[in-house]
Amino acid sequence: MRPRIPPPLLMLIAAIIMWSLHRWCPIARLLAAPWNLIGALPIATGLLIAAAAITKFRQSGTTLNPMEPGKASQLVTDGIFRVSRNPMYLGLSLLLLGWALWLGSASPWFVLPVFVLLIYLAQILPEERALQALFGDSYLEYRRTVARWLGRPGQ
Repeated sequence: MRPRIPPPLLMLIAAIIMWSLHRWCPIARLLAAPWNLIGALPIATGLLIAAAAITKFRQSGTTLNPMEPGKASQLVTDGIFRVSRNPMYLGLSLLLLGWALWLGSASPWFVLPVFVLLIYLAQILPEERALQALFGDSYLEYRRTVARWLGRPGQ
């Protein structure tokens, strides 16, 4: 399966759906102002993580295009990639988590797991197959030592 929707666009679509659910179907109020501003923390963290990943890709001279993972010219395993094999997707997920907090109602929270599942199925799995085909044992060793999302593998 080849990725079809760029992950930043998928995140934007998810954010719009979250806002729409909050606006027209706000099941319950979880965080009222000013407490909802706590959402700025995961948003800022997500932006920093994604920026660190983009910077590492550019420094390494490999492709940033998530639509064609088979065109990667180098396996990036340092910097932010030492703690997450998918820091850009982690960053996008944190942006949506922060957005859900910022909105403050319960209904946007239904979108976040759907986004994570879609990213996993449509983006991460095809990327993993492409990277294994390109980098073989180096990629398998990287998979054994760094978790897909965050932390240590197997935890």
